Amino acid sequence: MRRINGTALIIAALVATVGALAFPVWSYADRSGTGEANLNASSVATQWGPLSATDRDFLVKVRLAGLWELPAGQQAIERAPSEATKAAGDHLVVGHADLDRRARDVAAKLGVELPNQPTEQQQAWLRELTAASGDEYERKFANILRAAHGKVFGLIGQVRHTTRNTLIRQLASDANQTVLDHITMLEATGFVDFDALAREAAGGSTASPSGPPAPREGQVPLAPVPVTPSGDQSFTSRPVPPTMPPTMPPMP
Repeated sequence: MRRINGTALIIAALVATVGALAFPVWSYADRSGTGEANLNASSVATQWGPLSATDRDFLVKVRLAGLWELPAGQQAIERAPSEATKAAGDHLVVGHADLDRRARDVAAKLGVELPNQPTEQQQAWLRELTAASGDEYERKFANILRAAHGKVFGLIGQVRHTTRNTLIRQLASDANQTVLDHITMLEATGFVDFDALAREAAGGSTASPSGPPAPREGQVPLAPVPVTPSGDQSFTSRPVPPTMPPTMPPMP
């Protein structure tokens, strides 16, 4: 009897051990925080397609951008010494007034509540601009606004790529054009510190650099073969014209 009881205990212990090892795998696979289940759990159905949490966050960020960047642009028109900065401010006012109208229309159709005040960080940027003047004001305006636009540029690309909602997809396309226009105008002021932007981006990244090796001094790389169509097909479309930056103003 003792031998039987001992064998039964060993078998029970083995079953319990296997169960303990299997449970984390089963629970992780079925939990709602993984993969497609997480996407579906955060999405709601609409007549324009599923609306995800990322879609809703994008709508809010477009609204927030208008709430502080439009006043910043208006202030630049009134206070900036140079015409280039005034022109950038003009683009910010016009662009965000239009984009905000589109965002509010989309939010109303999708039932998404939007904020009416900028974030604390955005309000702090406005206060920092208000406290500056002259050359310092123009440098702060160009760099604070350029950094903000650069960060939202990545979100626009992600949303445009992943959204399943047609209204959000169109808004992302509109936002992409507006933000790129603003980035171009801000850079045309001549005050943007590109080294600082690169250092800030590098500071938030842990990925190792990739790409071809750095060229050696005096080394001439082999000319790459052009990408050209084969056969004798005729084509009706035309290349997208290159983005031409506004004339760079002389540095003060």
